[in-house]
Amino acid sequence: MKARLAQWFPHTPEQRVFAGFIGVLLGGGAAAVLLHSPLGLLPLVAGLGVLLLLTEWRLLYYLLFLTLAFSREMPLPGGLSLDVPSEPLLLVLTGCVLATFLMRPQAVSGRELRHPLVVILLLMLLWSAVSTAFSVDTTKSVKYLLAKTWYLVPFGLGTLLLLARPAALWRVAGIYTFGACLTVVIVAVRHAGHGFSFESINEAVQLLYRNHVIYATVLALLLPFTLYGARSTQGAARLGWRVAMGILLFGLITSYTRASVLSLPVAGVFYGVARLRQTRLLLVAAVVALVAGAGYFLNQNNYMLYAPEFEKTVFNGENFSKHLEATYKLQDVSGMERVYRWVAAGRMTAAKPLVGSGPSTFYPEYKRYTVRSFRTYVSENPEKSTTHNYFLLVLAEQGFPGLLLLLILLGTALLTFEHLYHLTRPSTQPRYVLLACGTSLVIIIFHLLLNELVEVDKIGSFFFLNLAMLIRVGTWARSEVMSSDSVI
Repeated sequence: MKARLAQWFPHTPEQRVFAGFIGVLLGGGAAAVLLHSPLGLLPLVAGLGVLLLLTEWRLLYYLLFLTLAFSREMPLPGGLSLDVPSEPLLLVLTGCVLATFLMRPQAVSGRELRHPLVVILLLMLLWSAVSTAFSVDTTKSVKYLLAKTWYLVPFGLGTLLLLARPAALWRVAGIYTFGACLTVVIVAVRHAGHGFSFESINEAVQLLYRNHVIYATVLALLLPFTLYGARSTQGAARLGWRVAMGILLFGLITSYTRASVLSLPVAGVFYGVARLRQTRLLLVAAVVALVAGAGYFLNQNNYMLYAPEFEKTVFNGENFSKHLEATYKLQDVSGMERVYRWVAAGRMTAAKPLVGSGPSTFYPEYKRYTVRSFRTYVSENPEKSTTHNYFLLVLAEQGFPGLLLLLILLGTALLTFEHLYHLTRPSTQPRYVLLACGTSLVIIIFHLLLNELVEVDKIGSFFFLNLAMLIRVGTWARSEVMSSDSVI
């Protein structure tokens, strides 16, 4: 009798999973009928979710990029905020990625884990923790550390775990590009109701983006993927990439964002510099210019010579050409408001040059360090924005060691791009992936001169993904070189 009963019990793991599924289904269905509510099916949904995470959590990775363009910032108590649904997905993905890596550490090669970019990123995270210990607002700084962790793990380690082939990268970029194109259509419909005017662009994008700068930056950083995605494919896929390119360009032009439009030729110039193997010279020139500029403005307080005239500093919302004219005349309110905060950031740094005020504490701390001569009409800052320069933000919040690590990271990334460009073969998938990720990274870096965007989910995602793909392209390139050597 016992033997007969034993035959009915599941013996293999697959049978046990199936039996458990049937049990939960029957129990949930019965509960839903008795309670006259679909809530009885919640255990079934939760069970399927857990099963999905344990078996095919990579689908969650793709879901993240599918929904990323539509993610919205939601306020939380205590002055904090949460990007929904991206940050909850990132939190779950962090656990999945770490669990997978602990179970299969060989999935990522030791060479990749020891790559200089990985080491520098870990040092930056470590220094952020040190700065947090001296923060003026520990709660905000700890939240920054947590957010940085669930950015680095999914977009960094998760990318190395999942994007083992160029096709996987194009799939992720295509998913995000598709979502971004949909947002362009939505924004264009809203913008068209105002005649595509310059003054109405922020109102048009605020359903999906915090402001037109983030909107334009997303479109700009995706354009290299549409360009090289089209070159790397044939047929319908190539047509799809080209249509996406047209949509993104339309959105970028009608965003009236000066920096984003200018970032495209800047990326092209850097591509030429890398081809000529002059990246080191470019970096040296940038450092010399930085030091000379800082020395000039700090010498005898020369920066005070550039204080704006309050009455003449205006926003030409109805005329984009006048907006551009005011920019180079130092009469544009957005440009001069940046200077107002840059001066405050410099004075904050002088007060705490080693550890800074702590991650994510620039607002409202900077208001104690402002110089009234640089005040503009928008200096009340109700949107609680920060420096509009990521390098100065890191300097003010994490001191000189934080800024130095950031500069080393970016310099190493650009030199890695140049090295890999001359290591990969023309018209190959590794070369196309390298060009797409490298020029996209340059576009993001250029934007960091005027905005703080690494912590924005729609942009920081590809900042870290691009860095991870530089590491992965290096692996592909070495495999190509080794294969060609073995043939010879």
